[in-house]
Amino acid sequence: MSNVSAGTLRRRPAQRRSLERVERMLDECARLLDEVGYEALTTKEVARRAEVPIGTFYQFFPDKQGLVRALALRNLDAFLARLTARFGAAGIADWTEAVELAVDEFVAMKRTTPGFAIVDFGEIFQTPGGPPIEGTNRLLDAALENNVIVADRLRELVVDLLGAPTGPGLDRALIVAVEAADAVLKLAFRTRPGGDPDLIAECKRLLRRYLADHLPAG
Repeated sequence: MSNVSAGTLRRRPAQRRSLERVERMLDECARLLDEVGYEALTTKEVARRAEVPIGTFYQFFPDKQGLVRALALRNLDAFLARLTARFGAAGIADWTEAVELAVDEFVAMKRTTPGFAIVDFGEIFQTPGGPPIEGTNRLLDAALENNVIVADRLRELVVDLLGAPTGPGLDRALIVAVEAADAVLKLAFRTRPGGDPDLIAECKRLLRRYLADHLPAG
């Protein structure tokens, strides 16, 4: 929960009990997003289900958007941790395999992670696969779009684990790749609740062909 505590909380949880309370509030937020959606989500209900006083909620989060921002960052941390583990377990040295695994992990989280269908890495959807709420494309950072933040975190991963060459070319390529994948995967989940498998396959194909010009062969 490093990014959550460092960048989105009003107060950093110093004790284990406080950390557990924050995690419970994030867990209940995710479940409620699946049950009632973002518009009907209330800080009062999150606090009640997490069994914390409403005053405790506001010690850590300014409002429900701040809570959802923290959840989105936790989702991004979880996604990157899953990729790191998968890359290590599979002995990934070829970026084309990494693309396959990255898309597979994102799809798996869409299907199984509570709240992820409504809020993945920042943008808030009115319904799973539905249109995003206006203005939430900059939920993670007021100055940068969510996908820029995601691309930057992925750059750290591919440089550290795959030895990709650093520089503006890689930065630009990853932003384009993230934007393209985001658009196609949104379409896949609008087309079918669990994600259209043909469109998911096309997303992988698109990324492999585009990134071939920017990342070294394994």
